[in-house]
Amino acid sequence: MASLFEPVERANRMKALPLAARMRPRRLSEFVGQRHFLGEGKLLNRLLKADRLGSTIFYGPPGVGKTTLAYLLAKESRAVFRQLSAVSDGVKTLREVLEQAKERLSTSGARTLLFIDEIHRFNKSQQDVLLPEVELGVVVLVGATTENPFFTINNALLSRSRVFQFEPLGDDDIKELVRRAATDRERGLGMFDVELQEDALDALAAICDGDARRALSTLEVAVLSSLDADVDVYGGADSPAPSSPKIVLTTELVAESAQRRTVSYDRDGDGHYDTISALIKSVRGSDPDASIYWLAKMLEGGEDVRFLARRLVILASEDVGNADPHALPLAVACATACEMVGLPECRLNLAQTVCYLACAPKSNASTEAIFAAIHDIRDGKILPVPRILRDAHYKASEALGHVGYQYAHDAPGAVAAQDYLGVDKEYYVPTDRGAEKEIGERLERVRAILRQAKGGPEATRAECVEGKRVNKE
Repeated sequence: MASLFEPVERANRMKALPLAARMRPRRLSEFVGQRHFLGEGKLLNRLLKADRLGSTIFYGPPGVGKTTLAYLLAKESRAVFRQLSAVSDGVKTLREVLEQAKERLSTSGARTLLFIDEIHRFNKSQQDVLLPEVELGVVVLVGATTENPFFTINNALLSRSRVFQFEPLGDDDIKELVRRAATDRERGLGMFDVELQEDALDALAAICDGDARRALSTLEVAVLSSLDADVDVYGGADSPAPSSPKIVLTTELVAESAQRRTVSYDRDGDGHYDTISALIKSVRGSDPDASIYWLAKMLEGGEDVRFLARRLVILASEDVGNADPHALPLAVACATACEMVGLPECRLNLAQTVCYLACAPKSNASTEAIFAAIHDIRDGKILPVPRILRDAHYKASEALGHVGYQYAHDAPGAVAAQDYLGVDKEYYVPTDRGAEKEIGERLERVRAILRQAKGGPEATRAECVEGKRVNKE
């Protein structure tokens, strides 16, 4: 029997709910975004229509609808919705829910959709508890995670699930949600006279980074902070409209309500790896504008400047190399400067270095050279040191045949015609870009002299036998 106080209790709970929670879609048709798998003809849409919804992993950033969609899927598939959090619920609770789901399926035939938020926080043994019931179809598992599931979820559980990657909402999606919240009298802010300026909507969409929760929270702050203190904010749809002046959502009000923008960036998660990958690939691709943006995002997200400096030192050799020999000293100087001055000033050193590396000519010839040599060694092509190059600083060295070395500085051009490897193999292939073009031209002349010591056609063969050392001397 309903309590006489139930309407009051419900109203009080409604007042306590933030706008984003009140505006959660109640049916799938109200859901906004993720058209790449939920749109007409897309995989999840087809699975729902065929009543073949199986266990899934929802992977994506916060505020894009993972929890909401799980609830809607349960509703669409006529399943009982149960929600757990890997942060607060343990194996005991998990086993109880699974047992209840098994009993429910046996007695009434009703399926259970088990939604586990932050599922990546379950350890291996906790994830293993789910396997039998997921395998037998006792529950339809929907796990939500902000971390890459291919690194954080057991392979056994992944093999029994489909992974759907959520993307940040687009600007048009955010605007639609904001307009809906501003006009909805029952759950939103429709009881107030709110005018949404188009440039303010653009600013709000830009500020929230595709996060619906952040957009609606900013809208709520903007509107409620513009009301008189004695206005009954959430009286319900049937309540008379509160007397309040017209509220115009301007870009200034949006900026003030959002305050300092929070960067969505996880120093230990996918945000870290994805953004440093974007920075490196932008520098490699010679785009200083994109490079500076990704650097700024990492700095604003609280990234360790030592990590950034180390990556730039690596990049200077890996991607610029000898096309610009100044790149590596500059990157090393940047790392030193970051240690000396620290934040915030070292942002200038990082910015200078990133711009220089992005604009520098590119070569990975030295990178390819060392990788090719390492590959040959690991492949069993083990060469002996030629006798003329072996240590001759002891009296018995001559008796061992460690003779014949020509001191390069005594030869014309400081290049002596002698064999330094024992086989005819070129690992370093300079490009025709930047300073490496001149290096390549000189190297051609040097290699012409060195080939004179190779000993004819026999020396052009790779004198290496897999797994064996070969010495022709």
